[in-house]
Amino acid sequence: MGFEIKLPLFEGPFDLMLFFIERDELNIYDIPISKITRDFLDYLHQLEQMEIEVASEFILMAATLMKIKSKMLIPKPELDEFGEEIDPREELVRHLLEYKKYKSVISTLASLEEERMAKVERGNIVTELKAMSNVNQVEAEIQDMDLFKLLNVYVKVMARYESKSRETKHTVITPPYTIDQQKSLILDRLMIKDRIPFTDFIRFNPDRIFIIYTFLALLELLQLSRVSISIGEGFNNFWVEKKQEPESHEVR
Repeated sequence: MGFEIKLPLFEGPFDLMLFFIERDELNIYDIPISKITRDFLDYLHQLEQMEIEVASEFILMAATLMKIKSKMLIPKPELDEFGEEIDPREELVRHLLEYKKYKSVISTLASLEEERMAKVERGNIVTELKAMSNVNQVEAEIQDMDLFKLLNVYVKVMARYESKSRETKHTVITPPYTIDQQKSLILDRLMIKDRIPFTDFIRFNPDRIFIIYTFLALLELLQLSRVSISIGEGFNNFWVEKKQEPESHEVR
């Protein structure tokens, strides 16, 4: 006997973000970006496991969250023209507040629409009789058909067909890497050698996605004080060194 997993489908990435914020009672003005990113990616992975196609806007939001996360992990913050620190989450919070504002009036608009649809418009007898007569005059309509009208219809149908055949198709490939996997790779390499240039990881695997995940993993290790970096040799290179854990003194 198998079991079935049911996941709620959200209308868009902002709808999913607001769900996480309301579920965990988070402060929308101070979003814990690491937790939100992890929950967001877990939701997308569950959709992929259930063979549900993930919309492109969800993938774009996941990339945006990872970009914000990487900016927050950089030790040197970005400053504005007044010398104040720029919060990478500012634009995301602004969009979430706008979406929340518009979402709050959707139920009101839906009830107004339902009320309006329940009303019957006052009819116009002359217009209704004319419309009924036009529906039944099929033979008269065919008599007015000429070669120009047929060619015009044919051109419109072919143009519609060609526009559909030229639609852009996107193939989404899940990268075979994770942040935790790359963190383990860096620490394993540092167990063999205490000091490694970052270019060694590029030579180990020159794949661009591999390098990006490795760099993000390195930023997390820096934040956790597991490793340190120093200026290296060559252009755009630096040393990655393992930090020595402080010795614990037993209190007697």
